[in-house]
Amino acid sequence: MKRRLSLMALCMLSLCCIAQQNRSAAYLEYIATYAPMAQEQMRLHGVPASITLAQGLEESGAGQSMLAIKANNHFGIKVNEDWHGPYVLRDDDRPNDKFRKYDDVKDCFEDHSRFLSRPRYESLFRLDKTDYKGWAEGLRRCGYATNPAYPQKLIRLIELYDLQQYDVTDITQ
Repeated sequence: MKRRLSLMALCMLSLCCIAQQNRSAAYLEYIATYAPMAQEQMRLHGVPASITLAQGLEESGAGQSMLAIKANNHFGIKVNEDWHGPYVLRDDDRPNDKFRKYDDVKDCFEDHSRFLSRPRYESLFRLDKTDYKGWAEGLRRCGYATNPAYPQKLIRLIELYDLQQYDVTDITQ
């Protein structure tokens, strides 16, 4: 019996180690840096911090993409009729698509929350802030991303890095 329990404990430890190996140090650093900012945006605008963090990780490669480095744009937000600020050009859906450029990352996080506050995304705000799966699916349905696997990518990041914990943490304490 002892031997069996020891074997089970060893197997569980091995699985935990394998799971930890799949976690990127750059992603963990990104989360540590931007989780408070994501939680502040959740408090101000109602966008779940887990969704903000997962989108930032996915869209910016944990802050390592050209858009994140050159334009402080962590969410791949393009220029539209509402944008009157600076932009950078990058080939995306079309050659030389225009992407918003921000003075700093905090401005980008704020703009992301305001962007999701547009009528196009209003159905998301009927969901509970802890329903990250519903939010991920809803983002695709509302047209945030063209990739049909986008919800699964966000959900995988949220679960791998336990980002849902930031949706329930009270940052006012």
